[in-house]
Amino acid sequence: MVRWGMVIDLDKCTACQACVVACQVENNVPPADPTIDAQYRAIHWLRLLEYREGEYPHVRTRLIPRPCMHCDKPPCVKVCPVGATNIGSEGIVDQIYGRCIGCRYCTTACPYTVKYMNWYRPRWPEEMKKAFNPDVTIRPKGVVEKCTFCSHRLIKARERVRAEARELGPGDYIPACVETCPSNAMYFGDLENPNGTVFQLARSHRAFKLLEDLGTEPKVIYLSEGE
Repeated sequence: MVRWGMVIDLDKCTACQACVVACQVENNVPPADPTIDAQYRAIHWLRLLEYREGEYPHVRTRLIPRPCMHCDKPPCVKVCPVGATNIGSEGIVDQIYGRCIGCRYCTTACPYTVKYMNWYRPRWPEEMKKAFNPDVTIRPKGVVEKCTFCSHRLIKARERVRAEARELGPGDYIPACVETCPSNAMYFGDLENPNGTVFQLARSHRAFKLLEDLGTEPKVIYLSEGE
């Protein structure tokens, strides 16, 4: 059984935000003008989480990429009254926009704050519309959206390997953020495949998960720095 997951090596990450831009372009995430941003209503399916360690004057600021954690026990799925948020058989937590009624129970339940309400009708400058990804729907006003591990790429990968009469292999399905990372700090694959890189890195002594004590069992694993 496949369980898609991601490993992010913080020792390699340079916080260049190439992954953030790739996610935004790949998934038709609308840009926010200064007014929307000032209202804390900008949408970022993937963003860099800032945190500080140490004490003044020896304080160090770190940035950590934070997509949806695609938890094995996602609290957002349990609270959605219309089944708009659900987890598939391969572990990807999807958002069905046609079902979403904008109640935002899921955004409240998510401890990682990775779900965003689309408060306004999406607008793009005319020149940016030429870069739309036709494989990803444009979300209307009033729905919750989030990272889906670029699941539309999985659909296309399955169609391609079916046409080639072969099985889905490593490298056939990679999210945009992983493909774009210039320092190769992000890895993606099957967490159940003992021969895969992701499986092995997830069991490294450097591996940790965000808010693991909550029991949500996230499938995004981080590798700590400098060890």
